[in-house]
Amino acid sequence: MNLLLQTLLFILGAMFLLWLVSLLLRDASIVDIFWGAGFACVAMITMGHQVQFRLPELLLTRQTLVGSMTIIWGLRLALYLGWRNLGRGEDPRYQAMRKRYAGSFPLLSLPLVFILQGALIWLISLPVQVTGKTAPGFGAGDGIGVGIWLAGLIFESVGDWQLARFKADPASRGRVLDRGLWAWTRHPNYFGDALVWWGLSIPVIVGGVPWVIVSPLIMTWLLLRFSGVPLLEKGLLANRPGYADYIERTSKFFPRPPRRGKQ
Repeated sequence: MNLLLQTLLFILGAMFLLWLVSLLLRDASIVDIFWGAGFACVAMITMGHQVQFRLPELLLTRQTLVGSMTIIWGLRLALYLGWRNLGRGEDPRYQAMRKRYAGSFPLLSLPLVFILQGALIWLISLPVQVTGKTAPGFGAGDGIGVGIWLAGLIFESVGDWQLARFKADPASRGRVLDRGLWAWTRHPNYFGDALVWWGLSIPVIVGGVPWVIVSPLIMTWLLLRFSGVPLLEKGLLANRPGYADYIERTSKFFPRPPRRGKQ
């Protein structure tokens, strides 16, 4: 419980400081950059509780395995979003909230944006935080988890790279990316995200803490039903010609070959 409280207090404190910075910048979307970094910080705090282990033992614990996977995923995402978002102004989602709540938004953004995302980071990262409660040793389940995590990380990274190249090409302006992974799923980055969290959680589940399955379930639900796909596609349908046709021929989330005759 001391570890869970420590990570919760850290996240809430970091979100409060980030909120203060957002007031100075008038840009609430800086919270998105901290999304991945927050998970990485939780993993670092968790791994810091292993200081009683000697180095060889430290390298052979499930905490180190799951924590390292979390840090790699979180830092990659934070660096990518930082490169993509910094200097480009506030995200349209937060601009819409700012317009909706008018003068109240600076204060309301603390609970509605920053504290909410902080709470989700803490909740979803529970598999990382309780890895120390799993049985010692590794098994086939750990290998399966690492494989799924790696597949998700590659899928997400390649999807982000393909999208960045597409956006950098002036000829792509106003068009829909429907090549590469984006021909198989409309959201390869979100699908990769979900795979990552299933992969991270499987070693903890097979290690004897099955209730942490709530973490990848919540992450998948958020991406597929709440803050990921629905919000993004609402804007794309309204502003991107051809997106409705893209929907007709391309899977929403789980990859599959595009429908024939609709290219």
